[in-house]
Amino acid sequence: MNILGRKKSAQKITANAERSFDNSLFRLAPHGSAVEYSLYDALRANLPIIDAAIGKIVRLTGGFRLKAEDQSVQPQLDRFAMEVPVGISGVSINTFADMYLDSLLTYGKAIAEILTDKNQRTVSGLWVADSTRFRIDTGPDKTDLRITHISDKNDTLLNTDRMLYTALNPSPRHPEGVSVLRGLPSLSNILMRIYECIGQNFDRVGNVRYAVTYNPSDDADKAFAKERAMEIAKEWSSGMNAAKSGNVKDFVAVGDVQIKVIGAENQLIDTEVPVRQLLEQLISKLSIPPFLLGLNWSSTERMSSQQADILTSELEYYRRLLTPVLRKIGLTFLRLNGIGCDVSVEWANINLQDEEALAKARLYNAQAEQIELLNQETKGGLC
Repeated sequence: MNILGRKKSAQKITANAERSFDNSLFRLAPHGSAVEYSLYDALRANLPIIDAAIGKIVRLTGGFRLKAEDQSVQPQLDRFAMEVPVGISGVSINTFADMYLDSLLTYGKAIAEILTDKNQRTVSGLWVADSTRFRIDTGPDKTDLRITHISDKNDTLLNTDRMLYTALNPSPRHPEGVSVLRGLPSLSNILMRIYECIGQNFDRVGNVRYAVTYNPSDDADKAFAKERAMEIAKEWSSGMNAAKSGNVKDFVAVGDVQIKVIGAENQLIDTEVPVRQLLEQLISKLSIPPFLLGLNWSSTERMSSQQADILTSELEYYRRLLTPVLRKIGLTFLRLNGIGCDVSVEWANINLQDEEALAKARLYNAQAEQIELLNQETKGGLC
């Protein structure tokens, strides 16, 4: 009952939804700084498609073999390539190439060292360093390489005789290399915000909440409205808690009681178009065909073939970067063992399509040669 004889004004309640997404890691950081490298690690950790694309590039680069010019030492070189330790957990030069290329793609530079025994008579292992802990400079000669290890106390200049270093996409302004992920933070920031909003919308709409409204019918009900509302709330909460444990408990109320689902009439925002546009930008930077990442976008057979050709050219570029490093490892092993022959890197074909194309080319060449021989025999017979 309203004792003062006037209606109470409805209280206006507003709720502020706080967004917990922190985009500080996705801001563009100065090139070569520790913040930039942490940013690239965060990109791979928060966006699985970026991590999957880099993993695909590493695996699709393909296998290789160190081939000695002197065939008599080839078994010894093969045994070294299969059994050389890499760090504390890896074995074989193929494992080294995978780790080295992964660092090169992520940070724009890769640094490794050829380890030798105490007497420097043989290669005892290979070590892929954390390239974010090193600084690259030039010496007195513009082509001299200076590698400095950055520590908490002081910086140490390393001997580059056994060091291996490769820069990705170097430029006059950034001779130390540029990561393949550079340029993606801003787009990744927008994409993560969309995913965060999708999660919040599902929390609001997908997780069903109920609004129980009790409308007193007369003055007698209004006098005890508070008590009855508290009793209804208690029984409703009891029924909901019973449902969590698998028990079915009916809710019975007397009077005008309405139960509605909060947010049932709302619709989730369609995010397919903006998400696809952002993913297209990310994939174009990484040069990976969408179907290799499980994205079933409509494409023709000819378009898929062209995308595969573009990927092949990208993988050939990474092979050109790895070849001098792998060749130096093989030469160092042979020189320490007193062998003076040369070493080359023989790469396997990237995919079966290349094998098919080479087989067709050999077939066509053989057919053309056979026709030419028949023509020559026919002309000779006529003469």
